[in-house]
Amino acid sequence: MPARPDDHLTIGEVIRRTGVPASALHFYERKGLIFSERGSGNQRIFPRHMLRRISLIIVAKRLDIRLSDVAEVFTTLPTDRAPTHKDWQRVSRIWKKQLEERRRAIENLEQELTGCIGCGCLSMKACLLLNPDDALGGRGPGPVRLQSAPPP
Repeated sequence: MPARPDDHLTIGEVIRRTGVPASALHFYERKGLIFSERGSGNQRIFPRHMLRRISLIIVAKRLDIRLSDVAEVFTTLPTDRAPTHKDWQRVSRIWKKQLEERRRAIENLEQELTGCIGCGCLSMKACLLLNPDDALGGRGPGPVRLQSAPPP
C-alpha cells in the first residue's frame, strides 16, 4: 500500500528516515517544532508530514538558521493536517527573504573587510581619513561600524 501524508510513523521509523536521534526529536517536540501523538500502548507516533519539518530543521541547521527562526516560520503551518503546497511556498518565501538579508550582510562585511571596519583596526592609513582622532572610539569598543550594521 502506498504511503499517504496522513499515515503515522513510529519514532524508530522517523529516526531511520531522517537520521535524527531520538533525543533531538524529543528536543524539537519540546520546542514545538514537531508534533507527535500517542498510539496504542502509549507509544509516540508521528504524522508522516513531520518528516518534511524535520528535514527543514536539518537544512536550517546547515545554513546556521536559528531554531527560534525555524519555530517562528513553523507557527504559520498547520499542526492538525499535512501542510499544502501553498503553505510550503509561503514558508519558502519567508526563508528566501531571510537568506537574501544574510547574503547582503555578508557582502557588506566583505566590503568592510577590504576597507576599514572602524576601528579595530585593519588600516591605519584609512583610519586617519575615515576616523580622524579616533572619533568612533567614543561609540564603544571594537569594530563599531561593523557592530552597528543591520543584523543578519
